[in-house]
Amino acid sequence: MKKITTLLLLSLVVLSSCEKVVTVPLETAAPRLVIDASIACEKGVPLSTQTIKLSTTAPFYANEVPPVSGANVSISTENGLVFEFTEIDQTGVYQCTNFEALLNANYTLLVNYNNQTYTATESLQAVPVIDKIEQEVQPKIGGGGTTIDVKTFFTDPADSNDFYLVRVNTNRTAIPQYSTTDDVFFQGNQVFDFYRNEDLVAGDVVTVRLGRISQRYHNYMKIITSFSGNNGGGPFSTPPSTVRGNIVNTTNPDLYVLGYFSVAEVVSQTYTLQ
Repeated sequence: MKKITTLLLLSLVVLSSCEKVVTVPLETAAPRLVIDASIACEKGVPLSTQTIKLSTTAPFYANEVPPVSGANVSISTENGLVFEFTEIDQTGVYQCTNFEALLNANYTLLVNYNNQTYTATESLQAVPVIDKIEQEVQPKIGGGGTTIDVKTFFTDPADSNDFYLVRVNTNRTAIPQYSTTDDVFFQGNQVFDFYRNEDLVAGDVVTVRLGRISQRYHNYMKIITSFSGNNGGGPFSTPPSTVRGNIVNTTNPDLYVLGYFSVAEVVSQTYTLQ
């Protein structure tokens, strides 16, 4: 009995020690500007409100992301149109309420901040429509019930090499899931994007947004989603190096910026699980 009591006490000590929060000291690099400039133009909507967010990198244990206020932000086209983005209440959020979607046009981002100029260019390409959304009931991996798989079908154009970004939101997830694909194996054919969440049940609502993006943005998002776990990366996966986007500091290239400028036509559809 004495041996059993001793083992029990030791187990309690070990379990108690596991609950202690350990803060690991980390090196802190100088803050860098982060530009979140993902322009998504809904198919068939010529004018829309678009938002660009500016912030800086923060230490790992920081409770908030520092916003960047006081920048000049605009997007222009090669035919002379200029869309000014106005900051909202010094939040680092810059907004344009009359952004015009022009298919096959080149858009150039221009950000001036702290005596530095940042720029990038992307093209807006037409996205195919969503043909249909279907569901399939499958056994859960490892047994113990079933799960609902959601398939979103669309037809890829046959006359071009295309790249896509799919975003899926549900009423059970706070953060959307992203996935990337290209038409190298299905050019000109109907294909489906696959989404699985074992918590989904009948009555849940799934919203799918399909966007046609550039090859470079596809490659960038493929890396980002692999680190986040969307495409198989574990929760502790980290990039082997800083993931650089397409935004260039033309004043001083050594002071590079993080983030990406993308312009995409998107189409969205909502589906209620049966």
